[in-house]
Amino acid sequence: MHRPTDRPRCFCEDPLEFVPRGLTKIYSIWVSMVYPFASKGRKMSFHFMSQLDRQRACRISLGNSISLRRGAWLNVADENPEGEPAIIIEDNCAIGTDSIISAKNRIHIEHDVLIAQSVLIVDHNHEYEDINVPIVKQGITEGGRIRIGQGSWIAHGAAILCPKGELTIGRNCIVAANSVVTRSIPDYSLVAGLPARIIRQYDPEKKAWRIGRVKQSPREIVETA
Repeated sequence: MHRPTDRPRCFCEDPLEFVPRGLTKIYSIWVSMVYPFASKGRKMSFHFMSQLDRQRACRISLGNSISLRRGAWLNVADENPEGEPAIIIEDNCAIGTDSIISAKNRIHIEHDVLIAQSVLIVDHNHEYEDINVPIVKQGITEGGRIRIGQGSWIAHGAAILCPKGELTIGRNCIVAANSVVTRSIPDYSLVAGLPARIIRQYDPEKKAWRIGRVKQSPREIVETA
């Protein structure tokens, strides 16, 4: 016979978890109904402690099954309400806890992208060159544009920065934890470091992952130039 101390433990769900879950559900319904998004999908989830500016929601386009975790912030840095969407997030994307997406021009996240905790994605920078004016009063740069390909994973603490030009992360890429991406990345690449460099890349000819960058054929170089 089993003694009372030998009984299997019951790992029941903490009843207190229902409170934040309920608040998130209510907040998600409220945001979906009241915020004037440029476009919006279904089954969106906004943690009640995520951050969205209702007045700038008209510059944000969201797909189906979007999830914003606690402290996640979608920020449109351009105050013009008449422009095209500055933030586009396609279907089945998750924005992790305390992550920031701040766009002046365009940050486009394709479908099935997973963004972990404390990730920073910014398409502009603060002006700083006038040494007689505090940086906080100098405004922001013209900025660039960022596109993150479908199926990619941006790991914890990574930063994707594009103060000018175009920055594209290919499909099914992995940006390792605490990496800083400042230039485009081809499809099926694993990058790491500061600045981020390609550590591994999938070779479609050999159908295998290889260490370092896969050499392109002359034809591929011409097509991507």
